[in-house]
Amino acid sequence: MWHVYLLLCKDKSIYTGVTTDLKKRFASHAAGKGGRYTRSRKPVKILYSEKYRTKNRALKREAEIKKWKRGEKLALVKNK
Repeated sequence: MWHVYLLLCKDKSIYTGVTTDLKKRFASHAAGKGGRYTRSRKPVKILYSEKYRTKNRALKREAEIKKWKRGEKLALVKNK
């Protein structure tokens, strides 16, 4: 199972990513071992996640969400 997830970072920015293990990936980000973006912005919490059966579908959804403006991402979180 693949997860598309949104993280709230300390600077109030929103990071979007993909993983097969959401808890492990968040711990990795929090420990500074995630991506460059989260290393410098320190993730605070998981705002949202969606599950997909295939990596391909999850990556397509991630790409779609990454194009959105902040307000659109927050609306997604609010409507979960």
